[in-house]
Amino acid sequence: MRALAAGLPDALLAGFHEGREVARPASDRVDRVVAVGMGGSGIASDLARGVVESETPLALDVVRSPTLPRGIGTRSHVLLVSYSGNTWETLEAFVAAGRTGAPRTVITSGGALADRARQEGVPVLSVPPGLPPRSAVGHLLGGILGLLDPAFPESNEARVTRIADGLRRRVALYARPRGPAAQVAEKIGRRLPFVYAESTFLALARRWKTQFEENAKRLAVFDEVPELFHNALVGWDATPRRDAAAAAAILLEWSEEIPPVRKSFRYLEQLLRRRGVTVARVPLAHEDRLEALLDGVTMGDHVSLFVADRRKVDPLPVDAISRLKATIGTPSLR
Repeated sequence: MRALAAGLPDALLAGFHEGREVARPASDRVDRVVAVGMGGSGIASDLARGVVESETPLALDVVRSPTLPRGIGTRSHVLLVSYSGNTWETLEAFVAAGRTGAPRTVITSGGALADRARQEGVPVLSVPPGLPPRSAVGHLLGGILGLLDPAFPESNEARVTRIADGLRRRVALYARPRGPAAQVAEKIGRRLPFVYAESTFLALARRWKTQFEENAKRLAVFDEVPELFHNALVGWDATPRRDAAAAAAILLEWSEEIPPVRKSFRYLEQLLRRRGVTVARVPLAHEDRLEALLDGVTMGDHVSLFVADRRKVDPLPVDAISRLKATIGTPSLR
């Protein structure tokens, strides 16, 4: 799993170039992208969303369900993202999207989804097989950015190359036994992690949460600023110190946040520390939003692996998910 985490920069570049090969020319007729994906396949679309919506005219909806949102038509582009190609929710959404007449693109390593797409003449962006889906995030995110590259004011090719070069240096830093990722893992210890980020970085907080659950085999929680100041703040304020001591808060803070958000984080940190919560601040010190996101993904992956080390668990298998799939099987497509 550490080797797979270290491969993120190269996977990002490869995915981007593959996506560019499959990309359609930019068109005024498409103003909405709907990306369907579950688990590790869904998080790539989530991570892309903040960049796409802040830098292009496109709206990007992320769907974690077989049911598509209303209003999809010829002005929508539906991305069906399933690493295995056998995720039943995404297969169902593929069929439903076909009925709408919307253009579709499939991102997968194979499986039934690739077969069905080729039968119907739907473009397929192929990613390498044989990975745990959560470790394919570089290929999937790079692929999505490559597919949507024509919608940006200028190509992201040089940008993605620069970011990948920087990530290679930071991977080495985060993998060190006494590096910043290991230090955050030590702060977490046996505590329940609460991962907090500003709303446009919520996908990053979700990624940290799911990596704790799959790699370290332990529950985690994620939430967003400023929304949590309208609800969770009350819960923390009323939590007894002995209970709060069982929690660790991880604050993912982008250096380019607006002043009210920065002040909100400081208020939250002070409140949590007063309650006895262990707090770990994780600065995302990059002006470029995409670079900050990917730096956060890289560090979070390594933090989860150090937490797994401390628990003496193997981060690779996800037996509970395998048992579920064996139990429910793959529903027949309509």
